[in-house]
Amino acid sequence: MTRILVAAAVGLATCQVAIFLTTVLLHRTLSHRAITMSGGLRFACRLLTWVSTGIRPRQWVGVHRKHHAFTDSEGDPHSPLLEGFLKVQIANVRMYRRTARDGVTVEKYARDIPADRWDRILFDHAILGLGIGVTGMYFAFGGDWVMTVVAASVHTVSYLALNSAVNAVGHTFGRRPFTGLATNSQWLAWLTAGEGLHSNHHAAPTSARLSFRRREIDPGWWFVVTAQRFKWLTVRHDRPRFAAGRARTAQAA
Repeated sequence: MTRILVAAAVGLATCQVAIFLTTVLLHRTLSHRAITMSGGLRFACRLLTWVSTGIRPRQWVGVHRKHHAFTDSEGDPHSPLLEGFLKVQIANVRMYRRTARDGVTVEKYARDIPADRWDRILFDHAILGLGIGVTGMYFAFGGDWVMTVVAASVHTVSYLALNSAVNAVGHTFGRRPFTGLATNSQWLAWLTAGEGLHSNHHAAPTSARLSFRRREIDPGWWFVVTAQRFKWLTVRHDRPRFAAGRARTAQAA
């Protein structure tokens, strides 16, 4: 039983690493250009994203930018207003894949992130990346397949559930300090490296920092600040510059 608990803990820790990679690399750096990474850090994040999630960055960026272009209106790839909360929470990955592979979204919304030679050699091969990640777990556990399966399963389920929650919970439950249906949920922000502060993000999508008020906490920002001190990245701006039509509501006053 102890080794199963250890494996589950490793799976949860791996999930959190993948969550931080998602918010810092895929979201804040690539999708919104709020951060510029050094070449070394960017490559390291690409590599870790590949072996922990298998995600192709330009696909993630294309789907996310389309979400911003059609937020909670016809064309949004994963709006709970259109699809229903449970469907987005449970089937978000299917919605993501459908949009990412439609032959239009990536071409239109991620044209600034063309495939390079590393994509062709490594990063476009999701199964290879995930296979390397699982193999690494296997050797880390001393060749114990049971622990490997438990850790990989916990990581996969928790990562998919939390990413789905950002879209489902983040447009259904929580505070709405800004106009629109996006919400802030601090409990979700703790679990998703700040992504639960979703109303803030939609109000100021190019802000590298997702927490705007004293009681709001953005764990992803802690990584950004630390990396900035080592000159591994630069921040475009850390104070919110609000998108058109995103004025504060009476709730935020």
